[in-house]
Formats: sequence, C-alpha cells, structure tokens
Amino acid sequence: MILIDEPMWPRHGRIWGHVVSDASLEELHAFARGAGFPERGFDLDHYDYPAERQHQLVELGARLVSANELTRRLIASGLRVRARDR
Repeated sequence: MILIDEPMWPRHGRIWGHVVSDASLEELHAFARGAGFPERGFDLDHYDYPAERQHQLVELGARLVSANELTRRLIASGLRVRARDR
C-alpha cells in the first residue's frame, strides 16, 4: 500500500510530506512515476511531496496516515533506511 503523511517539513519555501510503500520499492517507484515525480526525488526509502499535491496523491490511491504510522509501517516492511545509514 502507498502511504503518505501530513506535510510538516519546511524546505525551499514549501512544506513537504513523505510517500512510502509498505510492500516494495517497485510499488513505490511505480506510484511515483504515475504521479509524475522525478527519479531524483527518491531518497532511499521514500519520496517527498509538496503539500499542495496531497489531495491528488490520495485520489491516485495513496492512504493518508499519521507520521508515526507511516514510520512504523515502513520499519515493519523492512524498507526503512535509518538516518545514520544514509
């Protein structure tokens, strides 16, 4: 399943959220391609998305969850890359 959290991370004059898969990187990349994300937007286990695209991503099938749930499910999937390993 594709999951997104509420955007809350400021950068480059925008607020950003995360897009992850709790199943596979293949699922994540396929969703990102379909949503028009550039490949350079991939950060080892997630893509970032600007707040203004949240509704569009939900319409494309992403499920909005809390940041805690997103992190918990990413860890459980085995796809999480810890900050110290980046």
